[in-house]
Amino acid sequence: MIKKFIFLEWKAFIRSASFGKNLAMKILLGFLMIYFSLIFVGMGVGAFYVLKKMNLEPLQTVNRFLIYYFIFDLIVRLMVQSIPVLNIKPLLVLPIKKPTIVHFSLGKTVLSFFNWVHALFFIPFSVVLLIEGYDVVSILFWNLAMISLVYINNFLNIILNNIDKLFVVFLAFAIALGAAQYYKLFDITVFTAPFFQGLYKIPGLSLIPVFVLAGLYVFTFRFFKNNLYLDAGLSIKEDIASTENLTWLNQFGTLGTFLKNDIKLIKRNKRSKTTIFMSFLFLFYGLIFFGNTHQPPIMYIFAGIFVSGGFLFVFGQFVPSWDSSYYQLMMTQNIPYRGYITSKWWLIVIATFISTILASFYLFYGWQVYLTIVVGAIYNIGVNSHLVLLGGAFTKTPIDLSNAGGAFGDKKAFNLNAMLLTLPKLLLPLGLYGIGLYLDDKTLGLTLVAGAGILGFVFRNKVFSIIEKRYKAEKYSTISAYKQKS
Repeated sequence: MIKKFIFLEWKAFIRSASFGKNLAMKILLGFLMIYFSLIFVGMGVGAFYVLKKMNLEPLQTVNRFLIYYFIFDLIVRLMVQSIPVLNIKPLLVLPIKKPTIVHFSLGKTVLSFFNWVHALFFIPFSVVLLIEGYDVVSILFWNLAMISLVYINNFLNIILNNIDKLFVVFLAFAIALGAAQYYKLFDITVFTAPFFQGLYKIPGLSLIPVFVLAGLYVFTFRFFKNNLYLDAGLSIKEDIASTENLTWLNQFGTLGTFLKNDIKLIKRNKRSKTTIFMSFLFLFYGLIFFGNTHQPPIMYIFAGIFVSGGFLFVFGQFVPSWDSSYYQLMMTQNIPYRGYITSKWWLIVIATFISTILASFYLFYGWQVYLTIVVGAIYNIGVNSHLVLLGGAFTKTPIDLSNAGGAFGDKKAFNLNAMLLTLPKLLLPLGLYGIGLYLDDKTLGLTLVAGAGILGFVFRNKVFSIIEKRYKAEKYSTISAYKQKS
């Protein structure tokens, strides 16, 4: 039966209307996976010698900070890792045992990149430890414990996936712990390091994570098995209904109608509300680059674009997929594409303007840093906003705004594929800014980037005409793709 499930998954993949896009993205993801795999291998091999050169005991130092390693891993999983989706309802009317369905769905997570990539760090690191004379049996049990902890995070991600914005809690917790340790207020590693070190010194202690993992798998299995019914998730949560007319937008005519619909969509749905929060997090992206003298100067414009473009990249990347649930109905109403596209563009412009104002705290780093953010905002409005709308014509991935529960449902409002599509939008500004740096004139670089944004804004009507034609050409294939639910 497992073989049949694998066959069905393969057929669903190659028969999808978005097969071409998915295939291209999977190839791109494959290169990214190779890149991170090499990084993990390099970290695993080099960690021992780097720590040794710093006069630190390698294994003891790694064990000291493993608590942060696993907390960060869980945060990344909650934010990025997708839960494997199996179209289970058609299977429930067939003579297939429920445990088989659940075991297969949970088993798919075992092969996830987010799990096996950790082995590329721990195994090379362990090999180096063995070469340097560490006890073989102790290292094997230590590795068993590490792999168990990785899969504990995997199943915690599955169980906690239904809780909105839980990764924010873990992120705040990790930042609080790191800050407390940095300012010498509280050091959690004093309590956790002996446990991780004990996994090496006391081989029997490694069985604790193994037993926890086994218990977590049983709990996860029973949870989903008990909720594996045709009518699961059909009950409607009762709540107080509220209406918003937003009549002040009526003065903008058709454009106002579309804007009202978008504002209501963002405020009323879980997935779209998450994009607002993610856009807010982008404001702090510049903290990684600004003030860091070890970063190449060209990365400043990279940060400037991301700080002001959070909403553009997270929400705009999935236009018109946000309307996929009623896209067919819209197309029967003689909707003017120009008005539809313009409303999305104004939504992006307004969000970019607000983000730029909120980012004014970067003035702490100097006026030139904030000027870089302003220039990035101009480029986002004039160029990147057009690119995301044009890319939307080829986006054929439906979004289920009402999907708020149910076993094995896709709850991720943050999509890694959408983020990867932002890469081409960064090459041009990096090149323009790089010209200025090559000529030893940062002002010239900023002027070139801002000039490109201004030109895009000036010729927006012609660009909108191109985008409108492409949307019309892709109209029926998009409708067909949005009808597919798997």
